[in-house]
Amino acid sequence: MPAEELQQGKTPVKLNSHQTAPVHKELWPGRRREGLAPGRAAGGSRERPPVPGRGESYFGDRSSCVENASTLNVSSSSVRGLNSTCVAKTPVSCSRSICRSHTPLMGYSVTSSSAVSSHTVASVIVAVVEGRGLARGEVGMASIDLKNPEVILSQFADNTTYAKVITKLKILTPLEIIMSNTACDAGNTTKLFSLITEHFKNVTFTTVQRRYFNETKGLEYIEQLCASEFSTIFMEVQSKYYCLAAAAALLKYVEFIQNSVYAPKSLKVRFQGSEKTAMIDSSSAQNLELVINNRDSRNGHTLFGVLNYTKTPGGSRRLRSNILEPLVDAETINMRLDCVQELLQDEELFFSLQSVISKFLDTEQLLSVLVQIPKQDTVKTAESKITNLIYLKHTLELVEPLKAALSSCNTPLLKAYYNSLEDTRFGTILEKITTVINDDTRYTKGCLSMRTQKCYAVKPNINEFLDIARRTYTEIVDDIAGMITQLAEKYSLPMKTSFSSARGFFIQMNADCATLPNGQLPSEFTKITKMKNTYSFTSADLIKMNERCQESLREIYHMTYLVVCKLLNEIYEHIHCLYKLSDIVSMLDMLLSFAHACTLSDYVRPEFTDTLAIKQGWHPILEKIAVEKPVSNNTYLTEGNNFVIITGPNMSGKSTYLKQIALCQIMAQIGSYVPAEYCSFRIAEQIFTRIGMDDDIETNASTFMKEMKEITYIIQNANDKSLIIIDELGRGTSAEEGIGICYAACEYLLNLKAFTLFATHFLELCHIDALYPNVENHHFEVQHVRSSAGNKEKIAYTYTLSRGYTEEKNYGLKAAEVSSLPSSVILDAKEITNRITKQILHRQKSTPEMMKQRAVYHLAMRLVQTARNSRLDPDSLRIYLKGLKKKYEASCPAPGQNDEQQ
Repeated sequence: MPAEELQQGKTPVKLNSHQTAPVHKELWPGRRREGLAPGRAAGGSRERPPVPGRGESYFGDRSSCVENASTLNVSSSSVRGLNSTCVAKTPVSCSRSICRSHTPLMGYSVTSSSAVSSHTVASVIVAVVEGRGLARGEVGMASIDLKNPEVILSQFADNTTYAKVITKLKILTPLEIIMSNTACDAGNTTKLFSLITEHFKNVTFTTVQRRYFNETKGLEYIEQLCASEFSTIFMEVQSKYYCLAAAAALLKYVEFIQNSVYAPKSLKVRFQGSEKTAMIDSSSAQNLELVINNRDSRNGHTLFGVLNYTKTPGGSRRLRSNILEPLVDAETINMRLDCVQELLQDEELFFSLQSVISKFLDTEQLLSVLVQIPKQDTVKTAESKITNLIYLKHTLELVEPLKAALSSCNTPLLKAYYNSLEDTRFGTILEKITTVINDDTRYTKGCLSMRTQKCYAVKPNINEFLDIARRTYTEIVDDIAGMITQLAEKYSLPMKTSFSSARGFFIQMNADCATLPNGQLPSEFTKITKMKNTYSFTSADLIKMNERCQESLREIYHMTYLVVCKLLNEIYEHIHCLYKLSDIVSMLDMLLSFAHACTLSDYVRPEFTDTLAIKQGWHPILEKIAVEKPVSNNTYLTEGNNFVIITGPNMSGKSTYLKQIALCQIMAQIGSYVPAEYCSFRIAEQIFTRIGMDDDIETNASTFMKEMKEITYIIQNANDKSLIIIDELGRGTSAEEGIGICYAACEYLLNLKAFTLFATHFLELCHIDALYPNVENHHFEVQHVRSSAGNKEKIAYTYTLSRGYTEEKNYGLKAAEVSSLPSSVILDAKEITNRITKQILHRQKSTPEMMKQRAVYHLAMRLVQTARNSRLDPDSLRIYLKGLKKKYEASCPAPGQNDEQQ
């Protein structure tokens, strides 16, 4: 957003004296770690919003607004519980980023020095509160994005790992987390507080008194601030006390740090239950590289990077949140898929929508600014309101083109969006704006052109003094141009007028140093900079002219602001239709992005059944990186065979394949097409991954503990609707312990109906299929190629998945053969390995009775699958059933086979 440096904040804009805010004195004690200023890192600092003071606003009397805290009595104490109370009577005198002695509304503050860079993008503040006593484990959360006027409330029961809380916070990527001071009392810190501080070391923590987490006050806030379009929220949350308590503390705190209050009936408030989206824990999101690349955070080789062809900030934010929290409602997903399909089939619709969507600015941030009431009116706030009114005009002028693009659509969702855009409030607001604002006022790029748009935004003859100020400004700008022309003629140099927001008007010249008298510019020019053959400089007279220009500009902004304030008062009651527009634009942008991604690769539309079936699927991120298309593989899991064990040598493709399955599942559940020839998915309510990283190869205690924490988390949280992916469990300990842990974990997971893919190097684990008929073995094939010398054998990886477990049983011995180990050592190792293998196989040998039970089980499950999902005609179904019968008979042991084996 362009903004000029006009000594903003130093010269207040004086408005009507009656526009003053009520003052409420309240106590807000908090805690902070000794030696650190709140909001300030050890060895670093972070910009924070200004501390509020009493001011004026264009909304006039604020007696009906939510109370604000302009003057606060503050007390602070250290984490150790020492009493070191100090009172701050005038918070205005203290900057939150440097004040150490007293901090309004701030409390216990922990900020790492590395937080400085991360906070440049983070803008979400979250309040978290947990029930006490018998209600411990019931957690309430409230969050608001400072760039988006939407309050999101959540309340849910969590277990002792607080997995849901951590996952939700990871998705929000908060700038700051607010908790009750009782959560971190000396010697009595709650487990939730400890876990959050452990997982979010680069986030600022603020504690406030427990009494500010007040559910009654929270409900009052929502009744006062929630826009009428979202009033159904009252029914949803009126009995959810903990999220209401969190909302009370959050909104009180945000009003203070923002130096403004939210206008009545201005916010979008919604309740987001954990049951409406799939849960992907933060470790799984990291393993799968959903939004951040593990090797380089700036790298776009992520699932987000694969799908992100959005044109607006809102579309990009929606895509990110959807990837981290996929949908679980098949009907909603299919509505999205219908839209993507229509966009792919109707090229004219795709390009016309994309053309309009790309012109939208950040509608959510625009809304956030429009609904806030500043506590102080300065040049900065005046200029901001003028700029945002121009942005609002620009946005509303795009509604009709967007409607026109959607007019011929056929899918229900796109039709619903078209009908929503017929809201008459869009036209009403635009009509009121055009009565005051010039028709040709536009959003433009470039600081000087945007400054001109703001200066001449208001039509002439509306404010006589404004017209005079603008004429004065024009004369000064003309005088500057004339003066520079005269200087160019005086010195016979190719000077031209240039402008920047930092310097204002200055002189620029392209010339070789040799063409200048004595190789230097005349002495009257100052502040000379040179870039190659381009000189930039100014003069004393030009500096004075710039000062006059700035003074004139401040007068223009002041009088324009008065007109804009009056206009905003008139249109404010209609402005909430922009919430609807914001949702439509961001969703359309994301759907267009999905369609765009499909045009670049051969993706197919997924189906939703009770089966996970992928025909010739490939890894979407690998496809983006690799020169050639990745090798495709099949996947098939049902309730009858819901547990797949995958074996194969190192680097054969196991980890890539496992990630591919999870990524395809997520793509399907957000409404995207999937990289495959055909695919069907069962909706996953949870997606867990335990992926072996490179450092897992090194056996040490820390790696083993990390493995145990991850598998414990999966076992405690998985259910029948989970997708579980485990790679290389048990490598951090001895082979015997590793096999034991893997076997026990598999047996536990086999009691669930979850779809599980389990990659392992422990081939002993493959024989678990003799005990559990729902287990299937697959392996990645390799080929043996002899070197040109003919005496050594190399492994060639095919990256192809096949049924059964790997025949590469001793690839460790094969690696030893090509090393410099003595042949006698290798022969002894082979002999010992063969003896152990024979003993294990003898113990795990399947009996005919077990083989028959397995065959019956598989037949029964295939019959159930057929009854549920079959679309075959009667003749084809008859043939299929005969095939099942033959397969069953072939799987059963022949009569007398039992006696022979005995």
